[in-house]
Amino acid sequence: MKVVVAVAMVVACSHAQPAPESAAANPQPASKAEAAPTPPPSSAAAAPTVTVPTGSIYFDFDSADLKPQAEEFLTRLGEFMAKYPDVKLRIEGNCDERGSEEYNIALGQRRADAAKKYLVRIGARDGQITTVSYGEDRPRAKGHDEESWRQNRRDDFIPDRGTVQEKPVSENG
Repeated sequence: MKVVVAVAMVVACSHAQPAPESAAANPQPASKAEAAPTPPPSSAAAAPTVTVPTGSIYFDFDSADLKPQAEEFLTRLGEFMAKYPDVKLRIEGNCDERGSEEYNIALGQRRADAAKKYLVRIGARDGQITTVSYGEDRPRAKGHDEESWRQNRRDDFIPDRGTVQEKPVSENG
């Protein structure tokens, strides 16, 4: 899953100008055409749009240890956050249904904190990231089997809505 950060809306004023063919059909004196050049877009309108790497990482049963695949994702995300310090992110720790409610809240928090610690080590700033644990309260899969539990043992990375505009895309895995 990816999310597009809208740094600024790009407004193209070229759509209001006639195409080259229509200019030839309606000739103007060269002096008039040169006298009114199209002004360049303002710096706010020309700001780039960037894509935030977001998604989920998964954990083994009863563990907050980061897997190699999770570290690869977190490395890309941490480098991105170091480059764009205004982007803010919430890490949501989750667990499967096994274990007590209190234990799962604590485990989900350890998972979110492990990801945050890794991101800060890579270059993200502490203030860019908040963490929360939902324990078993927000399952991705509703089943009561190993595959469902595997999907529910995760951290989700959610950009702050005040910073980004979400654009749904397919998840790669």
